[in-house]
Amino acid sequence: MTRIVPVPQHLDHLTLDQLAAGLGPWPPDSRLLVDAHATEWSSPAGFVALLTLGQALAELGAPTPELTLPVTEGVASYWAKAGVLRHAEQLFQLHGKVPRRRVDETSDILLPLTIIRNAADVMEIVGRLTEQATQILKHELGLESSVVVGFGQSLSEACQNIVEHAGTAGWVAVHVYVYRKRLSGRKGAVIAVSDAGIGFRRSLDATQGKRFGDRWGDAQAIETALIHGISRFRDPGRGQGLSGIKRYLARWEGKISIRSGTARVAIVPAWDDEPPRMEGLPWFPGSQVTIVIPGEERST
Repeated sequence: MTRIVPVPQHLDHLTLDQLAAGLGPWPPDSRLLVDAHATEWSSPAGFVALLTLGQALAELGAPTPELTLPVTEGVASYWAKAGVLRHAEQLFQLHGKVPRRRVDETSDILLPLTIIRNAADVMEIVGRLTEQATQILKHELGLESSVVVGFGQSLSEACQNIVEHAGTAGWVAVHVYVYRKRLSGRKGAVIAVSDAGIGFRRSLDATQGKRFGDRWGDAQAIETALIHGISRFRDPGRGQGLSGIKRYLARWEGKISIRSGTARVAIVPAWDDEPPRMEGLPWFPGSQVTIVIPGEERST
């Protein structure tokens, strides 16, 4: 028996809740068919989440899930261009027409989706992506050098968080979009990082669970790490990565949203309206971090 898991028409870090709602009990009691045939758009957060789902099932030893590719002309091609299908074919049995298009390694609006397994990956990936992103941030978003430096640091901290806390591999993608509704047509760089690991609550349980008592849960764990900079490591200076990202984003009116388990916590700038804290969401494996850095407001 196969359980069909519909993928939203527009998949991003918020509509991921709809994808999660279709998973049913976990571990799954049947094979999953992830149905993206009607999907017309996905953010990098959606891409890394799909691969995280496939990774989580593989690590469970569950039957290989199926993935039905988008049928809208050009959408599956973009998935190939972004590097999604290169990894998805290792985790899913693909259905539909698989584009022959190669991954675009030199795009001026996206950095191909990449897997992170260890600290060496972080150094190599961050170095390579930051070099490419420098051109994107300066030329596409009109940002100054100090913002670019902070971008590299934020990317590094978000990736390092996987290595130190997840207990398994993760994924990172960086794209540039025009935010017509929320940023009045300005461009924004989006960093999306996801893993299939133990999540924020389990990572902090041993050191923070008793402190919060009945208030302890997924949302409180995310806030403890993001707002208060507390890590499961007792070493001085550890656990400051997310706090550093938060300070950087506050300076440049950026946004960070973190989902783990059944909760999502966001630090929301004036230009966005995402709820700062959501609990009781459908469970999804691991943790997902979405960072948005807005471009300069240019006169017309």
